[in-house]
Amino acid sequence: MRTSYSALDTYKTCPLKYKFAQIDKIKGEKSKEQVFGTAVHKALQFMFNRTPLFPTLDEVLNFYADYWGGAKDKIKVADKEKEFYLEEGKNILKKFFLKNQPWNFNVLDLESRFEVLIDDPERGENHVLAGIIDRVDKPADGSYEIIDYKTSRKMPSQEMVDKNLQLSIYNLGLTRRWPHIKPEQVKLSLYFLQHQEKISSARSPAALEETKKEILSTINEIQEREKKMDFPPTPGPWCEWCPYRPICPMWKHLYKKPETPSDEEIKTIIREYFQIKNEAEDKGDRIKMLQQKIHQYLNEKGFERVFGEEGYITRKTTERPVYDKELLKKAIKEKRKSISLSARRKKIEEEEED
Repeated sequence: MRTSYSALDTYKTCPLKYKFAQIDKIKGEKSKEQVFGTAVHKALQFMFNRTPLFPTLDEVLNFYADYWGGAKDKIKVADKEKEFYLEEGKNILKKFFLKNQPWNFNVLDLESRFEVLIDDPERGENHVLAGIIDRVDKPADGSYEIIDYKTSRKMPSQEMVDKNLQLSIYNLGLTRRWPHIKPEQVKLSLYFLQHQEKISSARSPAALEETKKEILSTINEIQEREKKMDFPPTPGPWCEWCPYRPICPMWKHLYKKPETPSDEEIKTIIREYFQIKNEAEDKGDRIKMLQQKIHQYLNEKGFERVFGEEGYITRKTTERPVYDKELLKKAIKEKRKSISLSARRKKIEEEEED
């Protein structure tokens, strides 16, 4: 399998999104945050390119403005928001430039592509994990620093950075590209541009071996799901910016236009469902009947969630163990017999003591 950190992360977040993107090859529209992040990354790449001189701050800002000008029309946002992201990007780049003048760093590579080979001796398979590192520096002390830029506002804890899978994979990629580099020579950093803060970490050889095992475990899990095409949706906060909502069984009912009588009827059913649910608990029989009708509609349309004016209803699937009744009865009978014999022995022992 050929994959990437981004693909594995998508799978862990939502298996169905992974299927849409990686297996079905359905292209999703990029969010405004993604387009903004790409524009800032491109400007930072330009900032550290010396051809033959490093660009000035004005040149970096002009580069960003030009790039954003061509990218903003690819997203559906209001003009005010487009202007906001333009100024936000400029503000970030100004602060970064003043704190990180490019001529003060020995940049080894930018947008560095890598491949990591992951062997599975048990299955006799080889996997390739590909990716791109934002920046690789070589400080004066002879070490190497991997830097990944983040435009998100949320900053993780040091513990989370120490366990960050993306940085671990980047470390594997760097040492495969340049085998003479030892893990203890590599510094791993996440640079949070909104706060102009950098959080750094490192990985031991043992930690990198655990990373390989984690990657292989996830790949094997994906391969097993592929055999059955079992990729369930995992709704959560990430749904807000997911481009696949119109085709996701958790959301597509929200985008569906009424086409049949059952589509119109379900609105009335959902409305009554929420009314009864909010009124009292003693109307359980009616609730159950409405639930049955909702389940019937979900099965008929292939949905996992339906929306009404009052809210939405999600079907939950739970796995329950199935037992062989005859074997269970036999086991219980044997257990009771064992307990009975134990009690008799205890009674005999007590009588002997008397």
